[in-house]
Amino acid sequence: MPAMIAQAAPTACLALADGTLFYGRGFGATGITTAELCFNTAMTGYQEIMTDPSYAGQIVTFTFPHIGNVGVNADDDESVDPVAAGMIVKWDPTEPSNWRMQDRLGDWLAKRGRIGMGGLDTRRLTRAIRQQGAPHVALQHAPDGQFDLAALVAAARGFEGLVGRDLARDVTCAQSYRWNETRWAWPDGHGTRSGDGAPRVVAVDYGAKRNILRCLASAGCDVTVLPATATAEDVLAHEPQGVFLSNGPGDPAATGAYAVPMIRGVLARNLPVFGICLGHQMLALALGARTVKMNHGHHGANHPVKDLETGKVEITSMNHGFTVDGQSLPDGVSATHVSLFDGSNCGIRMDGRPVFSVQHHPEASPGPQDSFYLFERFRAAMA
Repeated sequence: MPAMIAQAAPTACLALADGTLFYGRGFGATGITTAELCFNTAMTGYQEIMTDPSYAGQIVTFTFPHIGNVGVNADDDESVDPVAAGMIVKWDPTEPSNWRMQDRLGDWLAKRGRIGMGGLDTRRLTRAIRQQGAPHVALQHAPDGQFDLAALVAAARGFEGLVGRDLARDVTCAQSYRWNETRWAWPDGHGTRSGDGAPRVVAVDYGAKRNILRCLASAGCDVTVLPATATAEDVLAHEPQGVFLSNGPGDPAATGAYAVPMIRGVLARNLPVFGICLGHQMLALALGARTVKMNHGHHGANHPVKDLETGKVEITSMNHGFTVDGQSLPDGVSATHVSLFDGSNCGIRMDGRPVFSVQHHPEASPGPQDSFYLFERFRAAMA
């Protein structure tokens, strides 16, 4: 008889609120975390995804199997620390090989208190998310392989979810600051915006990715970042020539309780306004539209979006679980972009005014750069 190959006992368990269990091998931090589970289809950028503040309250399943193979480095962080609650991958992270590597993915996660799990069928898990919607889950990494399965399922069922939660307060900056770092470019890395006479932009931080701020600087903007709770008076005190509304996590209707009055105060001054992701949703709410929770959201770097005004199709980066209800747009507000996956709204503008926003991420990081022109459009609107 052929020799039997011993299988290592699982050291991680993922419990869905419906009682479904997935076993695998844990890496990174140990312990238990609860969150909403989503999947991301990007082939690159796992570090940028894990540090994107828009993933607060979520565990990310990566559909691409090669995760961890280039390690991590300080330049690619989109925030100070990982914000996603954990990560699920098909294959265990391999020994990294990349000239920019500064740390291994597993070690990096362990130092920052984030749990990883590998060795399970991510295609099956992705199908489950698509069929039943983004489930509430509990993820445990236990090196001894001991799990209290009933308690783990109960923890998943006890997760409060994202509907009705204002998470922007948890990820926004504590105080205002200036930003002048530009996008990374070979061979020098990140640069610094130079020159006088740049238009003054106030960026409201609902969970802003660093690369968005870099794109604003690269487009020639003098950027001041304010916390999410800034009032219209706080924003206008900086005498901006334009206002930017950033991406961020949570339910836009909850964040809108304080963000919408600020945006309406800014709109009353006829300033150019540009929003991305949560900022897009905040602008839509301020203009009288509605937002709704999606079944499983859009997360990836390969989403086709059509510009309704030019007919051009852009491949975009996306990360959102809520969307603007395109049927609720009031008179004077037009849809500008639409998802070619499901027809959901991906952009709006005020008719006759330099006020616009998009659901997708024109800064990419990770992803294509088809939509960078939007930063240049914002810059031109302030000229």
